[in-house]
Amino acid sequence: MTDPVRISIACHGGRGHTAQLGAAVEAGASRVPHTEVTSIQVDRITDQEWHRLDDADAIVFGAPTYMGTASSAFHTFAEASARRWLTRRWQDKLAAGFTNSGSMAGDKAGTLGYFATFAAQHGMLWVSLGLAPGWNSSAGSEFDPNRLGFYQGAAAQSPVDDRTGTVHKSDLATAEHLGHRVAELTRTVVAGRRALES
Repeated sequence: MTDPVRISIACHGGRGHTAQLGAAVEAGASRVPHTEVTSIQVDRITDQEWHRLDDADAIVFGAPTYMGTASSAFHTFAEASARRWLTRRWQDKLAAGFTNSGSMAGDKAGTLGYFATFAAQHGMLWVSLGLAPGWNSSAGSEFDPNRLGFYQGAAAQSPVDDRTGTVHKSDLATAEHLGHRVAELTRTVVAGRRALES
């Protein structure tokens, strides 16, 4: 299949760490041939960008984890998507998610679960991380992929007093893996749909 598939990353970048994860997701997705990736900042989304989401084959959601869930800016975006929910505009698109918090666990599972529920409400198909947990044995390392051991999506940890936006190399590699996985699966699903339609 040579026609491009379209992936949008709908992200609230927070203090910069989550934006770095979004860039890694974009890099991973862009490695798959014939893939167009668009990044959208949900706290300043335009009408044109809403239409890009409508036209995407997959949407990857991202936000920092604050107080056990996605940031308020992401929740505002989610509530504003209600018109899409009413018309089932995002039905059967692929979806995935990523998040960052200050603590190793940091209740990030709450945010990833929220993203998955949000996607399910829109009738979307959730793509998990697809990686075994890393750094969970004496032979492991903090540089293992998925060092934090999450399954629903890519998760990262950054110190709360870091103002540089620096993200651990393993967490960036994990986010890049997620982007690549979403792009590959999207191509497979879209190719199958196009074959059925022809």
